[in-house]
Amino acid sequence: MDEFDYTELLKAAGLELVETDGRLALTDGTLTVCGDFTRMLGRLRPANLNRELLVKAARIKHAEGPLVAVDATAGLGDDSLLLAGAGFDVTMFERNPVIAALLRDALERAAHLPELADIADRMKLVEGDSATKLAKLESRPDVVLLDPMFPAKRKDSAVKKKLQLLQRLEMPCDDEGALLDAARASGARKVVVKRPAKGPYLAKAKPSYSLSGKAIRYDCYA
Repeated sequence: MDEFDYTELLKAAGLELVETDGRLALTDGTLTVCGDFTRMLGRLRPANLNRELLVKAARIKHAEGPLVAVDATAGLGDDSLLLAGAGFDVTMFERNPVIAALLRDALERAAHLPELADIADRMKLVEGDSATKLAKLESRPDVVLLDPMFPAKRKDSAVKKKLQLLQRLEMPCDDEGALLDAARASGARKVVVKRPAKGPYLAKAKPSYSLSGKAIRYDCYA
């Protein structure tokens, strides 16, 4: 996307990118959000990481060697960070150039922090639509993670700060079936879909099994 389109995208959403405290941040003048992996350090401790529902859902029994994961809807990279922390080599796809810029900035900063450098080294960002790029992967991934954005329920008092801004840039998935089909067509050994605990299956496709927490459910397609 060229500079004009990039500027117009922000303008249309009433947002701007700014440098603050050495970080690239997205703001509307009131709310501000940036990619920040340091706030995840507690969750990356081995004892905590092994309890993460995502890590449990992504693991493949009896697999040998490092596993390869594709986060097809990376956003600000929190889920990718957890997978990389658990030893996965992760390729992240993000189709929105502004969100990709925030993620790239967070990744570059993490690479210079001793406690995150090794994890960040296992994370690769690719800007573009995963629905088209999944079919062109050079090798078959072990796991594909899908976390398509879904609209907030009207009864919710407020959406988390980062989602309030990000949803002004990137609309919820408009073709769930195509996204799930692309993930399956990648040849992955498992497709993991992140959903609200009581939300419907993606594209109404019943998974092989699910792992559920209080707020989040992971549907696994083996």
